Amino acid sequence: MSDLLQLPQSERLALAIALWDSLDDEARDGALQLDPDLCAELDRRWTAHLSNPDAALGWDEVRSQLGIG
Repeated sequence: MSDLLQLPQSERLALAIALWDSLDDEARDGALQLDPDLCAELDRRWTAHLSNPDAALGWDEVRSQLGIG
């Protein structure tokens, strides 16, 4: 494991993605357990977005508002 952590960032990222992609859907679903309150909030936000998609901000605008763009 320590050898893997010495890999360049791009190679570690590629390895992480390859490992994630190697999991089946059941394993992925089990790995990402969300608490019920968070699930409800995500559902609420998704519903709000679907009812008014024009209210969404583009990434450039978000970065600008955060002062990082």
